[in-house]
Amino acid sequence: MALEQRSDDRPLRRDAERNRQRILDAAGRLIGDRGLEVSHDEIAREANVGVGTVYRRFPTRERLFDALYHRELDTMVAIAEKAAQVDDPLQGLRLFLERSFEQQAANRGLRELLIGHSGTTDLARSAQSRIGPIVGGLVVRAQAEGRLHPAIGPTDTAMIPVMINAVMRASREADPDQWRRWLAILLEGMAVGRRRKSFPGHAPSPSEVERIIGGRSEPPATSATLTLPPRSGRSERQRETMPRSTPRRGRRAAP
Repeated sequence: MALEQRSDDRPLRRDAERNRQRILDAAGRLIGDRGLEVSHDEIAREANVGVGTVYRRFPTRERLFDALYHRELDTMVAIAEKAAQVDDPLQGLRLFLERSFEQQAANRGLRELLIGHSGTTDLARSAQSRIGPIVGGLVVRAQAEGRLHPAIGPTDTAMIPVMINAVMRASREADPDQWRRWLAILLEGMAVGRRRKSFPGHAPSPSEVERIIGGRSEPPATSATLTLPPRSGRSERQRETMPRSTPRRGRRAAP
């Protein structure tokens, strides 16, 4: 039977490789829509494979996330490197933020990975450690050229993803592009010199504000799953739905 190679150079049968790809496709859909807390059980059901197969291919959540998002993280680093080459450093910073947030807006899992969710991985931390100095360099250049307020520090930009991601979560249904407007407003407040005449999108209506502030737009993440395979052949859901036995009371002595 023909073999295909895995990243760790060990051969994988074609049927096993098909299962692996089905798992990644299913995980990509679920995690992209609902976040990193999607369980192995849910992925198995979506991929139509046994939960044991998911654990064999991806015994830890970190390995699953790295397999899903290594290309996206490499793309994020490439965007930062391209932004550093823009002549106007403030425009370069704007380019990086807009392009990176476009990626995150389309994928909740990637967004959570990048803002330090508990499921973040060494790969994500490595990408962030490469991006940080590039963004810091843009900030220093923009200040030296009088394009950015001198009181802005390089670490201030680390708070921008926190704020914009909060807008993304809350406005997902009311207005999924609302983050573009607030990113432009943030950058305008940081800039010196030329001012914008308008901002992207529109100011939210009172009803949209109510929906956004109410936080009803994005469903909560599902509960986390353990990274150990289930025992005794039962799925996690089966174990969760099994009735708990009640402790027996002490028996009375026979008369």
